Amino acid sequence: MDSAMEDVWLRKATAAAIAAARKVVEGGAVNPAAPVGRLSDTEWGWIFSSCLFAWIVVRSEQAVAEQIDSELTIRAVGYDPNPWDVGAIAAILPDLSETSGIDWTKPLANWSREEMLVLLTAAFALIRKGMIARDLSGATITRKSSAAQLARQTNAASGGPLMTSDELNDPIGF
Repeated sequence: MDSAMEDVWLRKATAAAIAAARKVVEGGAVNPAAPVGRLSDTEWGWIFSSCLFAWIVVRSEQAVAEQIDSELTIRAVGYDPNPWDVGAIAAILPDLSETSGIDWTKPLANWSREEMLVLLTAAFALIRKGMIARDLSGATITRKSSAAQLARQTNAASGGPLMTSDELNDPIGF
């Protein structure tokens, strides 16, 4: 996808989100004179929901206009790091903290190469597991994709075969 065109769509989605937030305030759902710090959780929810929904509408429009996958288009937010990745990584932190062979009391600058490899290898395995769980959850934003389809996409994205784990575990017939 052309990055200049993607920037246009992201700006359009952001403008729609801002316009939606203004509409909530101008429509009377939130007192326009209220200081931001005094807004209730409900008022913040209205503002956030309107922004999110408006943003998704434009990203869905882009998917249709460019004939690309709507799920991936909505998830492609243009941020680095990607929030979808950060969420998956945050979910694995409790498991990472229980990884054996890591001395968490030691300052990172004092770690040996081998200790760093233990951490990064464990983190990589857990992150990969978290991202696969995220992508295969079946809780898609726009539509239900088959688990097999998502498994193939996930495998392909990580350089693996276009096969599901079930297909890889087929018994070898002799």
